[in-house]
Order: sequence, then C-alpha cells, then structure tokens
Amino acid sequence: MEQRTQPTERVAFLGLGHMGAPMARQLLAAGHPLTVWNRTAAKAEPLVAEGARLASTPADAVRDADVVITMLAGPDAVRSVADAILPALREGAYWVEMSTVGPDVVRELGERVAGRVTLVDAPVAGSTDKAAAGQLGILAGGDVDGVAHVLARLGTVTRTGPAGSGAALKLVVNTALLGGVALVAETLALADALGLDGDAARTALAHGPLGGAVARAFAQDVHFGADLAAKDTALAARVAELPVIKAVATHFRTAAATPETAQADISHTVSHIRAHATT
Repeated sequence: MEQRTQPTERVAFLGLGHMGAPMARQLLAAGHPLTVWNRTAAKAEPLVAEGARLASTPADAVRDADVVITMLAGPDAVRSVADAILPALREGAYWVEMSTVGPDVVRELGERVAGRVTLVDAPVAGSTDKAAAGQLGILAGGDVDGVAHVLARLGTVTRTGPAGSGAALKLVVNTALLGGVALVAETLALADALGLDGDAARTALAHGPLGGAVARAFAQDVHFGADLAAKDTALAARVAELPVIKAVATHFRTAAATPETAQADISHTVSHIRAHATT
C-alpha cells in the first residue's frame, strides 16, 4: 500500500476573517504545521483548538515559516503587516499575498522583498462557502511552482502570468461581479418605481442575461462585505476612466457608511440601493 507523506512546509497564515479562517483550516486539515495571527486574537481560538499555534505578532508568526500567506482587508492592512514581517521573513521563503489589493501593491511588495523572498500574488474567486469546501478559484501570478501544491489545498490554481497579474485579474473579476449586483439592484429599483411586482421582476431578470448577478444579489450563507466591495470598486475606478464603475463604487461606499450594512454581505446592499432610489 502506498504511504502518504504529511506536508512538511511550515505555513504562517495572517488574517482570519470570513475568508481567511476557513482557508487556514484547510491547510491545517491537510497536515501543514500552521501558525496563525490575527489582529483580533480571539478569532484564532477555534484554529488553535484544532492544532494551530497562535503567534502574538505578525513577525513571530512568520519567523520560521517556509510559506507565509496573507489574507487581509486591503492595501493599508497589507502594507502595515508588510512593515512588521519584512525584517523577520526567512530568506528563501515564499510569501503568498491573497488579499484583493490590486497589482500596484503587489509590485511595491515585490520590490521590497526582491532577492530574499519569492512573492506570489494569488487572490481568490469564490466566497465563504467555497473557502470552507476547499473549492476556491485561485488566480496566481508570479513564480508559483514552489507553492502550487500548497495552494491546491485551497482550490483550483489558475496561473495568470507574471507577478501582479493575479491581482489584476481579481480586480477585473470582482468589478464584473459587483457591477452586476449593483445593476440588478437598480433595475429592481426601476421595477419598484414602475409599480411592478418585485418577485415577477426578479424572476424575469433571473432568466435574462443578468441571471448570474441576480443569483448572487440574493445569495445566502456567503459573505462579501459592502466595505470590501467599496474598496474593490474604488481600486478599479482608479485604474481607468470607468464612469459606470464609479457610480457602482458610490453605491457600495454609501452602503459601507451605514452601520447595519457596512460589513453585511453585498446581498444586503441590494435593498439599500432600492430604498435610496426612490424620488
């Protein structure tokens, strides 16, 4: 009988939010020696109970790691953690940046670690349900060979090209998703204004070209916060002249400024957009 060997790479996982925690759990279940860090340490407790080691600081987390994975809220969080971990990263280690930050941040990080650490940008497509099942789509840019087998524990790896290309493609994918959801919300607001039955309008849209966006606009048991949607659409709107996406970014920024929808899934933003579309 063929013997299966346990993974030997020591992995540090930084960022245990809605996506990070289930991703880290996949690596722990695969047998990787896992060290975790999160700004709110209490979020690490379930993983520690399952065998992970909790680090008190980002630097402590990465000091002995062969593979460092960051899954953080955005560019500012990534830069802050980078400042903390750069002096402690082991020479020859891999740093897999999986947050949605855009290619400029990846290039910036690449310059800071050049010659010492291999940086891979590998943001993910899919929500919390896919993360928990190990079925994410992983958009990996850069020299992926040394960590492809680690990333495969999290889902299907698509090699996108040079460093930064994964981050760039993720921005494209998220912009399409968020633009579609906002458009669904506005078309339903139009239906409301015309006095149409909301369920009838939703069904008609679901059978048309916006079908996928309709499904996501009303999805349950998944999570993509309005605050993160506002961040992602703002990143896209800075890259090119995108009037429609600027308007979409305003929708999500407004929702993110409202306490009850700020960190709620983007499906809750649909009702927010409809409610604020009345004249």
